[in-house]
Amino acid sequence: MQLKELLSVIEPIEVVGSTDIEIKGLHFDSRKIGQGDLFVAQVGTAVDGHTFIDGCVANGAAAVVLSDKRYLPDNGQWTMDNGQNTTFILVENTDKALGLMASKWFGEPSKALTLVGVTGTNGKTTIATLLYKLVRAMGHKAGLLSTVVNYIEDEAVPATHTTPDAIELNGLLRRMVDAGCTYAFMEVSSHAIAQERVAGLDFDGALFTNLTRDHIDYHKTFDNYRDTKKRLFDTLKKSAFAVTNKDDKNGLVMTQNCKATVHTYSTRAVADYKAQILEEGFDGMMLSINGKEVFVPLVGRFNVSNLLCIYGAALCLGFDELEVLRVLSTLKPVNGRFETIHSTKGWTAIVDYAHTPDAVDNVIQTIREIKKDGAKLITVVGCGGNRDKGKRPMMAQIAKKGSEQLILTSDNPRNEDPKDILKDMTDGLTAEELRTTLVIEDRAAAIQTACTLAQKDDVILIAGKGHEDYQIIGTVKHHFDDHEQVRKYV
Repeated sequence: MQLKELLSVIEPIEVVGSTDIEIKGLHFDSRKIGQGDLFVAQVGTAVDGHTFIDGCVANGAAAVVLSDKRYLPDNGQWTMDNGQNTTFILVENTDKALGLMASKWFGEPSKALTLVGVTGTNGKTTIATLLYKLVRAMGHKAGLLSTVVNYIEDEAVPATHTTPDAIELNGLLRRMVDAGCTYAFMEVSSHAIAQERVAGLDFDGALFTNLTRDHIDYHKTFDNYRDTKKRLFDTLKKSAFAVTNKDDKNGLVMTQNCKATVHTYSTRAVADYKAQILEEGFDGMMLSINGKEVFVPLVGRFNVSNLLCIYGAALCLGFDELEVLRVLSTLKPVNGRFETIHSTKGWTAIVDYAHTPDAVDNVIQTIREIKKDGAKLITVVGCGGNRDKGKRPMMAQIAKKGSEQLILTSDNPRNEDPKDILKDMTDGLTAEELRTTLVIEDRAAAIQTACTLAQKDDVILIAGKGHEDYQIIGTVKHHFDDHEQVRKYV
């Protein structure tokens, strides 16, 4: 692709060199740069891509996009060993430039798809995944971009981030288009919005789940976190739709000044899409959705909200209401989201990804509403290392308040000492509460202890990791699966 064609979607501040050159590859990773490639120098949280410009030029970069003018060549050009001049393009924001150029590089695939983004603190994976399954069950080809796994029709592609980097993201969307997909559903994380990974994408719809404390280590304040999420709705076109949660105080904040058509859902207030639980058990719920009864194999009030969001999005996409309800009744829980494992000894284990105070509270309240009177709830929970420390005592407080037995343990400690993380959690408990709380650093031993303590009708909640089949200690991923650990004792 010609450089001038790539630059047509951005607004350069200054261009040094020719734009009438052919670009062979687009990269932000300096290690991938070869002859004729374009390097985008991003300012990351750990390293500054500008410091790799020299090496990229030496490896044959035909062009460099940068935001720090100090790295512009002093003589107005930079000549490679083969005599070719490297073109330098100065922009205000290299993250945004990369997103826009990545879309252009892959032929703007999002415009060939009906693309729906899902944002919020909790529920993104369930909503995006079940929408993908619903649309395919109705005979349409679709793709999925999620925390658990990405899909191009029925081809699974491993997921490394909730939202991939701009190049990988547009590459996956291109593959969806080439595979004949007409729909794509994706989780849109606050990091992805802040880092402009979704810049240049043409969203036909955006869905908001809820907003609770998370990622404050990155965004610094809750207001920054909220406002970052809102940017997804601020950029929607007039022909798009937005579906937002009226039960969340930030639900209508998201859609302020939104040009798209706004729809609401609620389990408590007047809204476009309403639902109530008629019956509930560990294997599903009988719901009334907009006056029509349907049994769904999902559990919990938080899942009622998720299902309403899915229902509303499906109607906005033009699908028949009765067919949508029929398919909803067949959809199974997403891996690691309130997954139920029954023991032959009569107790039940729930594996759930809940890793925020609100999510843990929601799951605990759901279990307490369903479990038998007199049965104990045994909760196993930890907190991740190198993440928001402020939520650690809150997580312990909520788990202790709602459980008959609390076991604090490790999650993904990363580069922190697990003992320090556990100390932050226990700081949220009183001396009396600590006397009846078990602290078991080894997660496998903590799960074994919970299974040993459980009696008939008791429920064990194993929270925090859900679908993950690894534990990050230091910088190394070790195989660890909560499901596997539980099944040793069922």
